[in-house]
Amino acid sequence: MTKKLLNIVVFSGAGMSAESGIPTFRDSNGLWENYSIHEVATPQAWKHDPDLVTKFYNQRRKNILESIPNEAHLEISRFESINPITVITQNIDDLHERSGSTRVLHLHGNIMQSKSSGPDTEKAYYDINSWELKSTDKCPDGYRLRPHVVWFGEEVYELSNAAKIIKEADILIVIGTSLQVYPASGLIHETNPDCKRYIIDPKCEEMIVPSDFVKVNSSASAGIKTVLENIKKVLTKG
Repeated sequence: MTKKLLNIVVFSGAGMSAESGIPTFRDSNGLWENYSIHEVATPQAWKHDPDLVTKFYNQRRKNILESIPNEAHLEISRFESINPITVITQNIDDLHERSGSTRVLHLHGNIMQSKSSGPDTEKAYYDINSWELKSTDKCPDGYRLRPHVVWFGEEVYELSNAAKIIKEADILIVIGTSLQVYPASGLIHETNPDCKRYIIDPKCEEMIVPSDFVKVNSSASAGIKTVLENIKKVLTKG
């Protein structure tokens, strides 16, 4: 008899990568390395000073490349040997992929890629094979390449795909996100009525989520281990 697999979806945010030493915006007094979001994370910032924006993301990319996946990332990737897991992440780092996860959707882009700054920004994405994106790097149409990051005020192109994935989930695990960034925060309401839902966060008791969420007041690494061990028991019984 074939064992029934569960459709497990992990929805991760900045707190997931914080344990790898990657600072979160909300824990930095509204600043990233002393820069305001208006200087480095809006389309207007790019138009005003693309060199500054490129320099800022080059430094972030360098920091990310020097970081390694933490136990939370690894717990998720290891679980794939038992049951597939789809990761939807708000993070622009590639730590889920580097940990071994094979099904990752980036809501807000991937800092290890670039895209055209021309009118067709989502036409194609180009891998950045080092920490540095140069001012002379251009797309085939001749436009300067910019980081593949969804800036404040831009459309979240993967939002509809993420909603479709979550609608089909048997289990949704929300981890390391404040659920304060719209429209991504609305995704937790896309689940079907039978979906089992968890939220993992050291401050989850203070968070406003639907009453059926199982709150796991813990760090990302400890919390995901506990939740996945419980799911493993269900799969084993099945």
